[in-house]
Amino acid sequence: MTLGRRQFFQLGLAAVLRQAAHAGPLSPRQPHFAPRARRVIHIFANGGPSHMDTFDPKPALAKYAGQPLPVHLRTERRTGTALPSPFAFRRFGRSGLEISEVFSKTGAHADDLCVIRSMHTEVPNHEPSLMMMNCGAQQQSRPSFGSWVVYGLGSENQNLPGFISLCPGGLPVRGAQNWKSAFLPGAYQGTHIDTRETELDKLVENVQNRLTRREDQKKQLDLLAAMNREYQAPRAEDEALESRVHSFELAFRMQMEAEDVFDLSKEPRHIRDLYGDTLHGRQMLMARRLLEKGVRVVQVWHGAGQPWDTHDDVAKRVKQLAFEADQPIAALLTDLKQRGMLDDTLVVWGGEFGRTPVVELPAFGSNAGTAGRDHNSYGFSVWLAGGGSKGGMAYGATDEFGFRAETDRVHVHDLHATLLHLLGFDHERFTFRYAGRDFRLTDVHGQVVKPILAG
Repeated sequence: MTLGRRQFFQLGLAAVLRQAAHAGPLSPRQPHFAPRARRVIHIFANGGPSHMDTFDPKPALAKYAGQPLPVHLRTERRTGTALPSPFAFRRFGRSGLEISEVFSKTGAHADDLCVIRSMHTEVPNHEPSLMMMNCGAQQQSRPSFGSWVVYGLGSENQNLPGFISLCPGGLPVRGAQNWKSAFLPGAYQGTHIDTRETELDKLVENVQNRLTRREDQKKQLDLLAAMNREYQAPRAEDEALESRVHSFELAFRMQMEAEDVFDLSKEPRHIRDLYGDTLHGRQMLMARRLLEKGVRVVQVWHGAGQPWDTHDDVAKRVKQLAFEADQPIAALLTDLKQRGMLDDTLVVWGGEFGRTPVVELPAFGSNAGTAGRDHNSYGFSVWLAGGGSKGGMAYGATDEFGFRAETDRVHVHDLHATLLHLLGFDHERFTFRYAGRDFRLTDVHGQVVKPILAG
């Protein structure tokens, strides 16, 4: 029998589809070279935390308190006089890394932290800066960092999504675009979990089928998969259909593990006490359990309503926000270390930009006691821990007042290139072809920041 060209390719496609159906888009894959990190937890301080009140001490501000600074500040709003931090900085650990007193429990892990104090990004507005930090582009629809990682590495658990975003209280600015897969296949999209909820059916909607037995569900799914594969065979480029098939299959498999992984009562009491019975404590413990189950990327949002957007009352609000975050972060680092997971887990903390070293005029003009800080894209801090990053160090510096990154400047593209390097990828070769062009997370930019890599 002689096969025509069309029949030949259809048979070949059918074999590929059978193999893909068996392996699945989340099957583990090898990166370009041996990775230092196997998984990522990104703690997103939503709204732009004030670096000079947390991880970048600026004692020079006290000298000019209430006076104009002797530098020109370019900001999106009019700003006023110098605003020293209301918090004291202390040296922590053998490294002597300086950290604000409001993060003293996190400071106990100073020798594991690599604080990048010279971050900068493009514009001081939440929407484009969130997109830049999460997706590597300000405006265009691009895949998120988590989606890129799962596309490259797959996942170690086929019964849970490879990328999960724990975001309480609704969606942040730009919503699900922060964890989208864009032109990457839909299997790499982040799955949103509203961690305000404590019941499984509310945490993950429709995860349990109360009307149909598991055996009957499996028969229905097998029939649906067979029909979808038959329909898909001559439509190899229909990625939306492939994503839909994967979603049905994953939803069925999740019933077996979701109830277990999200049930925090299965943790010993001393571990739950370590994290604290708070919203942020519970979701950080949930994040560790997800990583332990083989989920590749977990993003933990410190609120969706821009809580770190401290335009007023810095002293009160930063103290409260740090109080919410400090114990859970310290607990996570302790827990990962005790379990031998920190070495190959990359922990990232930071927001979309920083804050100004001067007071925002409207607040200062009305009541000095409610003084706050404006957005600042010219300089801010992000820290890394574990996963091959060098602990106990501060890299780069802003100017003496904390406004602009000056020494060893690190753009968001450089940060992404470095994170991908720790995960085993050459960011320039890590691409996906779409619309006739090879796209990458770092676009046409980015340099690996080698001094922050552990030896």
